Amino acid sequence: MAYSKEYLDYILGQLSLFGDVQTKKMFGGVGIFHDGLMFGMIGGDIFRLKVDESNIADYEARGMQPYSSGNKKKSMPYWEVPADVIEDPELLKVWADKSYQAAVKAKK
Repeated sequence: MAYSKEYLDYILGQLSLFGDVQTKKMFGGVGIFHDGLMFGMIGGDIFRLKVDESNIADYEARGMQPYSSGNKKKSMPYWEVPADVIEDPELLKVWADKSYQAAVKAKK
């Protein structure tokens, strides 16, 4: 699940309207955190955000799929972000806000 530094830098730049984020290398990829909660991840130069019942329809409507490692039957609650969302920082902020709120709810 390797990633390129250039792609990470691009995603972090696109997330600039969202606010302060931190990154942590994880399993060959990188987790993206806000206030100590992971709400996004990059692996294989694919950006994914956390999904729950509040935002899953956004991803399903665009035909996106959840992240799943090959050896596990259950997928993780991180779905690939559509390219047009990544390219629009204002729209990406909305999607990132929803994903961060999903992370907040999951922590409770």
